[in-house]
Amino acid sequence: MSRWINLLALLPNTLLTILVISIAFLRFYDQTDFTLLGYVAHPRIWSNRLTVAALLVAVVNLGVEWNRRNRETDRLARAEAQRIAKEQRRIIEEQRRIAEAE
Repeated sequence: MSRWINLLALLPNTLLTILVISIAFLRFYDQTDFTLLGYVAHPRIWSNRLTVAALLVAVVNLGVEWNRRNRETDRLARAEAQRIAKEQRRIIEEQRRIAEAE
């Protein structure tokens, strides 16, 4: 399951890159540069649509990164709490041994 989550986390970055490349392609080139652009009826409108899609993907990417950072911070906090609890148990155990030895 974790592998799929990691794979899906790459999707917004990849999609954002592809959208930005497409936007630049539609904005700065015309049919004389690439005959492929002859198939696009209104390149400026499509460029605007892709710009909106890129903004949405950027917001999704921000959410994914925010979530990843929150999970990482939570994991570190739990690890620290476990380390402190283990250290406290060790101290209590050591104090108990000292009390029994006396």
